[in-house]
Amino acid sequence: MRRMRFENNRYVRAYRDFFTCNLLFICAIFCNVFVENFAASRPHIVFIMVDDAGWNDFSFHGSDQIITPNIDALAYNGLILNNLYTQPVCTPSRAALMTGKYPIHLGMQGAPILAAEPVGLPLTERTMADYLRDLGYTTRAVGKWHLGFYRREYTPRFRGFNSFFGYYGGFIGYYDHILQDVYENIGDFAGYDLRRDEASAWQEAEGVYATDLFTNEAVNIINNHNAEEPLFLYFAHLAAHAGNTGKLLEAPEDEIRKFQHIIDPNRRTYAAMISKIDESVGDLVEALENKKMLKDTIIVFMSDNGAPSVRNGTPTTREFPNWGSNFPFRGTKGTLWEGGVRSPSFIWSAALQQNPRVSTNLMHVSDWLPTLYAAAGGNPLDLPNNLDGVNHWFTLTLNLPSRPRSTVLINIDERNRNAATRVENWKLIIGTTLNGQFDGYYGDSWDIFDGYRTTYNITAVIGSKSGKAVSGIANELFLPVANEIDMQNRRSQATIRCDSASLWPTGTTGNVLSCQVTPCLFNIDNDPCERNNVARQFPSITTQLYDILKFHRLSLVPQINQAVDAFSANPKLFNSTWSTWRT
Repeated sequence: MRRMRFENNRYVRAYRDFFTCNLLFICAIFCNVFVENFAASRPHIVFIMVDDAGWNDFSFHGSDQIITPNIDALAYNGLILNNLYTQPVCTPSRAALMTGKYPIHLGMQGAPILAAEPVGLPLTERTMADYLRDLGYTTRAVGKWHLGFYRREYTPRFRGFNSFFGYYGGFIGYYDHILQDVYENIGDFAGYDLRRDEASAWQEAEGVYATDLFTNEAVNIINNHNAEEPLFLYFAHLAAHAGNTGKLLEAPEDEIRKFQHIIDPNRRTYAAMISKIDESVGDLVEALENKKMLKDTIIVFMSDNGAPSVRNGTPTTREFPNWGSNFPFRGTKGTLWEGGVRSPSFIWSAALQQNPRVSTNLMHVSDWLPTLYAAAGGNPLDLPNNLDGVNHWFTLTLNLPSRPRSTVLINIDERNRNAATRVENWKLIIGTTLNGQFDGYYGDSWDIFDGYRTTYNITAVIGSKSGKAVSGIANELFLPVANEIDMQNRRSQATIRCDSASLWPTGTTGNVLSCQVTPCLFNIDNDPCERNNVARQFPSITTQLYDILKFHRLSLVPQINQAVDAFSANPKLFNSTWSTWRT
């Protein structure tokens, strides 16, 4: 415990980061001149965050049901990040991404921000966009914001972004771009939520499918960008978040028809939504290639949390089910189980294509700020010393054996009285979510039963827009490119396997192994599906991890969530549009 507290000391961390960064920089000079030159050139950064997508919804993780060739091509030629943790829900993950801090240090560890809630990412915090602008980047945001908008100072243009096209709240309809929020004992409040900078933009996009709408915007940004200047494009998809009540899942009919092998009609529509994300990734990569920017670009892809899945095709009491699959992980969005907080993710760049692999290094969503800041040529020591994020850039690019992070605080929710942390291969969970309603395993039937799978097509991966583009980069820069054997091997390494037959023992109703009464300890390396609570077998480790949670609890900022101000925020007061309502 003393050693772990020592490692958490901000001054020790700063010294360690200084020593590590300089050591790795020297190593880069002798070992990999290309990596050094890449960082010195201030690479373009395209950060793609999808919403509520499950681990099992992308074929690079082994799914034979939804094939994602463009995404897979980048993953196989980059670094698949098999141990990247997020927060359980939307707003906290985005807050951690933008600030490099655990949400408990922002008061944002609780529920996502509601549309009529007068709260936002604290104005005392600088964002990733702010830091990259300091390095000369043009910063663009497309898609979902969800970090507050009740005052204009909380909106993207005032948080470091040069431009914004997207929506302020947590979700919108895929075709009508309307956000409908339901407030208990108050009623329903609905309005358009689509903005170009601060001006309403729903009129220019009515009837256009959201994934296409935002992709077109991102492609236009790339096409109109001066390739000599560094670009930071934050592209936060609406997909695969469920939409408004009555039309939770929406996708173009021609896309849905591609998934006739999926029996469940809702899962079929969901698959089409994921397929449109894959198409979007291919379009972005193609645009970067045509603009001659791709070889100087870092692409990050991740989901903000797990899917709010269903069991055997039947929705639970969850408000916004989307029929995603976290298989074989346990839990859903909103929980501390692996299914809720372990993100399907990867990073690609030409610098990483020299050493493509599946990385098992522990990472947290807060790590992206110092990691990308370092990749952009910034000195991590120039960042505030109270960040929780850790710089992984040189470890990733040089494939070093060192692991920058050995612990991850998953979350502490003081209102719901649950918490979780991971240290090396050990994970401790205390408490539960909604009395354990989502403690089971969801989405497994879509992979178990015959007739729900298709044949994985490696040729389609190689021939995709992304596949062709990375092959072109390899030829131009004399880099390796993943062949069929490489792809199959990396896919196998990235696939988590558990004995599916034992996930739902006969006679259970879904509430398996609750941690509501006593803490649960899991060896995640040996038991990634969190079936065996070994807290009694390893009491000293349980105590050690519990002490770490208590240590973090000392620095917790109470949650800043507030009661909704629905009547003042009512879109009817603003031409049926969600708008800032306080000065």
